Amino acid sequence: MSKISRFFKGGGSAASKGRAGPSPQEALSRLRETEEMLSKKQQYLEARIERELAVARQHGTRNRRAALQALKRKKRYEKQLSQIDGTLSTIEFQREALENSHTNTEVLKNMGYAAQAMKKVHENMDLNKIDDLMQDITEQQDVAQEISDAISNRATFGDEFDEDELMAELEELEQEELNKGMRDVRLPSVPSTSLPSRPDKMVPTVTLIDGYCLFAASTRRRAEDEDEMKKLAAWAS
Repeated sequence: MSKISRFFKGGGSAASKGRAGPSPQEALSRLRETEEMLSKKQQYLEARIERELAVARQHGTRNRRAALQALKRKKRYEKQLSQIDGTLSTIEFQREALENSHTNTEVLKNMGYAAQAMKKVHENMDLNKIDDLMQDITEQQDVAQEISDAISNRATFGDEFDEDELMAELEELEQEELNKGMRDVRLPSVPSTSLPSRPDKMVPTVTLIDGYCLFAASTRRRAEDEDEMKKLAAWAS
């Protein structure tokens, strides 16, 4: 049986047996300290390996004995470094497992507190009273809805008049206002003197329609404008 097995099976000191186990916080703190110590050991071994390599290169074949001793020391340091890597992996796994266990324990503890609080709250509750209360609330909501519907309905006071008669009366009032406005309109008087005549252009005819003058455009003037446009287009081309 190895020393480690005897230790875990009861080979510890009496003080360790009499003392209670460490708390999760204490164990996690110890594991982090161990990880930090091993990390520093890794840095030390890596520096020693680089140093032994430099010594081996320095001596080379000129001093084979010294060079070989340096390489042997490098191999031992590399072996220790590999062992430390494995130990760090184990400690890291143990630390993560302990952290998860501690977290689960705290979660379960808090859930237990919450369950006890809910149980204490529900002790003073009667399901029959709750059903009666909910029924009363529903009835009062129905009454409130009926009151709201009654208030929101449009009042029908004075709706006994015929809407067709009212529309006819409104149209008569509008027609009276329109006729009154037409009577107030003053049209301009037609001049008594004749318009002056021009020898080179045709006098536009004047037509009176309901008091308004409509002037026909002169045909000759339009022809002259078209001739000028044709001359301008020919010059531009």
